[in-house]
Amino acid sequence: MSMSPEEMVLRANEWGVRLEFVSGVPLWEAQPVYAHQDVIDEIRSSIRPGILEGCACHHMADVLFKFPDGSLKRPDISILCFKPDRAQGYGALEHVPEAVVEVISQGYESKDLEFGPNFYLAQGVKDVIVVDPRTLMVLHYRRDGTRRLTSPQDFTLECGCNCTV
Repeated sequence: MSMSPEEMVLRANEWGVRLEFVSGVPLWEAQPVYAHQDVIDEIRSSIRPGILEGCACHHMADVLFKFPDGSLKRPDISILCFKPDRAQGYGALEHVPEAVVEVISQGYESKDLEFGPNFYLAQGVKDVIVVDPRTLMVLHYRRDGTRRLTSPQDFTLECGCNCTV
């Protein structure tokens, strides 16, 4: 039985692993533990519209996206300026998030630090934030460069949303 990459990613969920295909490279990690999910929930609760108008600051956790190059990736937190149609949400969403936040999982640091930021920026994501909750290191990637910070930090994203990491 032959499966498409999207079918394999969705099936992997049933097996208790997260599978992604980034630029044709399969990447996997174990399902997130409670501490990881708790950090995600804290960050999501801080996401709010800023003074710029036009972005709904709709955020979601652990949703599969199909990017323009065909890659399938599941950011910890994705921010869109609109709420996707629920009817289209039974497979991978084919939108590029305005911003992505990744929380580093112990043992899977290279996935979030080596593959993620450059991939997201190349696909058109405007802000990529990577946080390591154990060390409190925060990296903020934009097309114009990278800032290394210490959590907690308040961010104004290019789309106009604000969040605290």
